[in-house]
Amino acid sequence: MPTLGSFVLGTPDPPGLAAFYRELLGWVTVEGADDPTFLRLRSPEQERPGLSFQLEPGHVAPTWPPRDGEQRMHAHLDLLVEPDALDAEVARARSLGATREDHQPAEGVVVMRDPDGHLFCLFVPGA
Repeated sequence: MPTLGSFVLGTPDPPGLAAFYRELLGWVTVEGADDPTFLRLRSPEQERPGLSFQLEPGHVAPTWPPRDGEQRMHAHLDLLVEPDALDAEVARARSLGATREDHQPAEGVVVMRDPDGHLFCLFVPGA
């Protein structure tokens, strides 16, 4: 049975977006440090799954919330945070270059965008 090896984000700037997630997650670069077209990060504690960044010069960020006739989100990352740390992690993500979306779907979940416009959620257990 297959297992998840890596989640890949298309981006016009793989090194830049990898640097954002490396700082946000506290992960390390394990592949592509000298390759500006593809990089992979992983947790310091385990090899897989990883988060990869592939050159996609024509990347178009999705709309949020979704609207007919506009670029739709294909996937997003859900990043679990401790309940008492949600506000601090939102502030930290913003200091790294993320933006907070105006539309928020639920308590305990904060929808954000990385510097290239990919959506991700910071959320607390049970949200």
